[in-house]
Amino acid sequence: MNAAILLSGGVGTRITSDIPKQYIRVNGHMMVTVSLRTLWMAPQVDAVCVVAAPAWQEEIKNDAISGEQTGEKPLWFAEPGKNRQLSIWNGLQRVLRERGSLSKDPASAPDTVFVHDAARPYLSQTLIDACFAALPGHDGVLPVLPMKDTVYESRDGRTITRLLDRSCIFAGQAPELFLLDKYVAANQALLPDRILAINGSTEPAILAGMDIAMIPGDEKNSKVTTDADLKKYRSANESERSRR
Repeated sequence: MNAAILLSGGVGTRITSDIPKQYIRVNGHMMVTVSLRTLWMAPQVDAVCVVAAPAWQEEIKNDAISGEQTGEKPLWFAEPGKNRQLSIWNGLQRVLRERGSLSKDPASAPDTVFVHDAARPYLSQTLIDACFAALPGHDGVLPVLPMKDTVYESRDGRTITRLLDRSCIFAGQAPELFLLDKYVAANQALLPDRILAINGSTEPAILAGMDIAMIPGDEKNSKVTTDADLKKYRSANESERSRR
């Protein structure tokens, strides 16, 4: 079983909007729905769990099934936690509860969980393919981008402490792919308090000593964080619509 967790519980305080950014509609569909439909259509994904506040869950479902293409796969929901990683934890608990409903050949590959963020609506099937292709022999996969700028460390936030070797530094992206049971154990080991300090989905895996393979990320797979990002997203959708 390959389950996907789609995080959609944030509030997006850096974007000027009356509603969280992932629920803003562009060309008639919410941002979260774009990634949801991509995951639904991915042949590797057996089910999708969206982590979202109850007030939005029905609208997400209705918006997802109103498109030209929808998946014939289970859609589950979980509620957001106190931080991003606890939202993932809630999604993991829902996946564990539902895993028995999806038949699995005992001789098949281990169960996996694919974690993505609704604020990254540019998710492509090509990147999904690359994640699953890189997983055999590892406990997880993380797409990364190399650092293009010179990178410095500052201990006090005011002066430069030292220059870092940018050839050894990478920026992680979502989506991330993990062996399900190992990733659940890695997160459980951080409960109840240490998990509150986690910022990235792969951090628990690294802390638990899981073997995480890096693959080239996608420059286009950017995150919608600011008003400028949202404007770019709107423009990209308008361009795509005009080409149809």
